[in-house]
Amino acid sequence: MKRYIKRLLNNISPQAPKTEEYHLLLGRVLSEAIKNKKQIKSLKEVEFKVFSQFGDDGIIQWLVNNLDISSTSFIEFGVEDFKESNTRFLMMNDNWSGFVMDGSESSIDKLMGAEYFWQYQLTAKAIFIDRDNISGLLSAANLGKNIGLLHIDLDGNDYWIWEAITEISSDILILEYNSVFGKERAITVPYDKGFYRTKAHTSNLYFGASLKALYNLSKKKGYAFIGCNSAGNNAYFIKNEKLNDVVRECSLEQGFVESKFRESRDSEGKLSYLNGEARLAEIKGMPVYNVETNEIEEL
Repeated sequence: MKRYIKRLLNNISPQAPKTEEYHLLLGRVLSEAIKNKKQIKSLKEVEFKVFSQFGDDGIIQWLVNNLDISSTSFIEFGVEDFKESNTRFLMMNDNWSGFVMDGSESSIDKLMGAEYFWQYQLTAKAIFIDRDNISGLLSAANLGKNIGLLHIDLDGNDYWIWEAITEISSDILILEYNSVFGKERAITVPYDKGFYRTKAHTSNLYFGASLKALYNLSKKKGYAFIGCNSAGNNAYFIKNEKLNDVVRECSLEQGFVESKFRESRDSEGKLSYLNGEARLAEIKGMPVYNVETNEIEEL
């Protein structure tokens, strides 16, 4: 298979148009190449990107090919116009159906105008999600109580929304975590119904929850942690009863990945390219809620 992929890549001209058909074809080849990998040290080994921002398309393909999936349906929050998302390749390659949401009406309008919107069973809604409306939204999606994949990426109240979800369970759970918060403390931004990342702090670094906070909550809900993508922004959890000899649990210490992408902004909204500990220093003193002590602390 590796030789076949190499030949395929060598035969593609650098001037060849990078159409969606091209990406889908290459994605299918890569999916075949990694789906039978049975012993991996980290999720990085099965990553590839088609429509996902980082290597999550590969991780998801490996998981759906190595788990006993109960439902070929997904829900993803915070998709913008769905052009770059973690479930689009799953929908177009594996014919999964799903429900996606985003707070931008223009983004959802653009999504609904795309050709693939009528080609697949996809429902989209423009709405700002909070813990008061999430139950009604999930019930209205009419995908049943058990779905194949749930991805929460809200750049804000992720912990609180995940805590509020009781209507559904998923075989695969993907939660965005804030690597800047580190792996030692179980913390999240305090709940604010109207939380907006840039407004909360101009640096765009103050948002979401630490991996430990999401790990603790997911464990209480019956999910096992299996690792993070190599970009250090998405954590993967599997329903306990779905684990097997291939997809196995790992410790928080083993699976944590520190992000290296430089998305920080200055006071004028321009990228400031902060690295490492300089990112945490930028938001030092901001309030966070410790989910273990139930107290407000400072970063």
